Amino acid sequence: MAHVTDLQSKYSKLAQEYSKLRAQNQVLKKAVVDEQATSVSLKEQLKQRDQSLRKQEQEMDSLSFRNQQLAKRVELLQEELAVSEAKGRKGKSKGDSPSQHGLETKSVFDEDLQKKIEENERLHIQFYEADEQHRRQEAELKARLQELEKESKQHQAAVDGLSAKYTDTIERLQNDKARLEVKTQTLEREAKECRVRTEECQQQLKRCQSELNRQVKQSSSVIQEKVPFNDTKYGDYNSLNVPPHNRKHQLKARDVVGQALSFLQDLVAALLNFHSYTEQRVHIYPRDSSIEPISPLNQKFSQYLHENAAYVRPLEDSFMQLHQSITEDTVTVLETVVKLKSFAEHFSLYTHFLKKLLPYQLKSLEEECEAPLCTAALTAKNQELQRDMKRVTSVFDKLQNYINILALLSVRQDALPQSSISAVFTQLAACLHSLYDAIKEMSKHYNQKASLEQELPTITQKLCTTSECLLGSLASLTSSTGKIATFFSNNLDFFTSPGYSPRGTTATLNPLQAENMLANKKKAAAYIHAITKPRPQSVPYREALSNRRILTSSTESREGLSQQVQQSQEKIARLEQEKEHWLLEAQLGKVRLEKENQRITDLEAQLAEVLGRSPNSQAAPASSIAQSHEEAEREQKAGGKEATLCTSLVGMLCTTPTVEHVGDEESREQLIKTHYMARVGELTTQLQISDSKAVHFHSECRALAKRLAIAEKSRETLSEEVKLANQNITRLQDELTTTKRSYEDQLSMMSDHLCSMNETLSKQREEIDTLKLGSKGNSKKNKGR
Repeated sequence: MAHVTDLQSKYSKLAQEYSKLRAQNQVLKKAVVDEQATSVSLKEQLKQRDQSLRKQEQEMDSLSFRNQQLAKRVELLQEELAVSEAKGRKGKSKGDSPSQHGLETKSVFDEDLQKKIEENERLHIQFYEADEQHRRQEAELKARLQELEKESKQHQAAVDGLSAKYTDTIERLQNDKARLEVKTQTLEREAKECRVRTEECQQQLKRCQSELNRQVKQSSSVIQEKVPFNDTKYGDYNSLNVPPHNRKHQLKARDVVGQALSFLQDLVAALLNFHSYTEQRVHIYPRDSSIEPISPLNQKFSQYLHENAAYVRPLEDSFMQLHQSITEDTVTVLETVVKLKSFAEHFSLYTHFLKKLLPYQLKSLEEECEAPLCTAALTAKNQELQRDMKRVTSVFDKLQNYINILALLSVRQDALPQSSISAVFTQLAACLHSLYDAIKEMSKHYNQKASLEQELPTITQKLCTTSECLLGSLASLTSSTGKIATFFSNNLDFFTSPGYSPRGTTATLNPLQAENMLANKKKAAAYIHAITKPRPQSVPYREALSNRRILTSSTESREGLSQQVQQSQEKIARLEQEKEHWLLEAQLGKVRLEKENQRITDLEAQLAEVLGRSPNSQAAPASSIAQSHEEAEREQKAGGKEATLCTSLVGMLCTTPTVEHVGDEESREQLIKTHYMARVGELTTQLQISDSKAVHFHSECRALAKRLAIAEKSRETLSEEVKLANQNITRLQDELTTTKRSYEDQLSMMSDHLCSMNETLSKQREEIDTLKLGSKGNSKKNKGR
């Protein structure tokens, strides 16, 4: 029920978000419509400004034209003035009156000219100012139009995104609602089932409590009467008990030791290769033994390396003996594994061998550093390899100590307390991981050293091959140590868990208890083998049921099937007779066709001969051809008189007997006999097959009838469930309609509230715009001042 309430709260939150988003969508739609109206009005204003610009351009053209006329007029007046001045100079003698008249006219023209010039200048200034203002307004309107177009695009994209989002949210909400309805139904059903189950469990619990009380009383009375002494109550007494044999632990131990043996074999092979290739390298570098003798230090180092197999091979042999000693009939714990001591001794010998090799290894690397062609990088790598060799030897020494501690328990059971064994195994796993890390670092440094040596000018092919082999042995050594470390860490729980101990205690198992436990196991196995009796052979239950069904179905349907088989046999025989008849008729028709083809070829040959004789004898071949056609028609008519009509289930055929038919009757009879004998054999086999199929089909029909009855019952139950589901659907639909109405009322109220808020926002924006325009006008006036 808490889950249902959570779902209802989620659904109410989603509905509230949907109402908010729907209101925001309406606001955005209104804003987009307003922006579209403003863009349309701005476009109209832009058109009006364009028209006014055109008018001003026309006025400018007319003014420029008027200006040109005035300029020409001024030039003419200036020319007339010059002419008048020239005349005035010539006619000074005529008196003062004409000169005064000329001066007056000149002054009038000068005033007129000055006025025209001022007017022209004023018009130029007005035109320039109008042009500048128009350009500025046009640029502002274009910028405003671009901004509005961008805003409209953004609003449209936002509207599209919100509409898509709303549709997605609506679909998701509808799907969530349907899913929630299904979940509610399932939860209600599960709740009913849980209530029924709880009642059953309570009843069962009561029965179990009563049964347990009865058993406790009975067992307590038995214990008081039959058990005088409880040896598992005290740990000292319980440690003397013989623990039960754990076959699963024994098989697991053999499997684990087998896996460890395979990993150890890989490790032994890698160590042998590493020591052998190291010996080869000592004979090659820094001095080649085939050219000059190597140093005494390297000779001693090579001698010790040559003895590596005597220390490495016994590791594999001793561990293989340990694996062979672990069988299903033995007890495998640290106190009973005697062969582990032999492996520890051989491992200690190999560790001493590594300690003996370490100083020679370090001195050999120092000798390589003293070579004349050794670079500083090679010297650094040799120093790193010296540190790696020391680290590997110290890790092997630690492993030797831990293995000796574990092997000591097979000699002295009190050598190590039980609580410290898990710590020893944990430290052994950590040492194995550190060994893997050390060998990995050594392999990396050796690889870098080999790459630096290949750059030397005096490098030989023998040294390159030996270095590659040495790197391969180090890679295999790294892989084998990594596998061993991972294997030991994965099986650390098995190593630290006590496999054999008396019930109720964690005491260790001594060898005497192990012998007694194995003796008890053998006695129990012999007793079980003695009391087991072989079971008599019988037919399996399922096979017997299937045989019974086959027998009953065969006995019931034998009569009906026999009648069907007889009818089918008669029909088959009739059809086979007709088939044979039609086959013979087809053979006869084929013979006649061959004869007709032969006759046609003969006629064509005759026609070719006639045509080849002479062109004038064309009438003869025509007459011969006509005669041949008439003969053929007569033969056909004669044959038609003796034709016979044959009808059957397959169809109808008209046959015409000829003279050749009489001679082939005997051969036809023989062919018919052989064919019918073969057909009889085929029909018998088909009859047997049809009989078996009929039995199979009858059994299948009976099974289908049973399945049909079961399906009818299931259909009835499902129809009842469908009725219940329909009732639930109607109830949920009613609830859905009520919730829809409530949500629609809330949405309408929210939309009205948002509309009022939008109106207030639009009024505030208009006031802000008017204030901005007023502030701009005031700023322009201040600038003009």
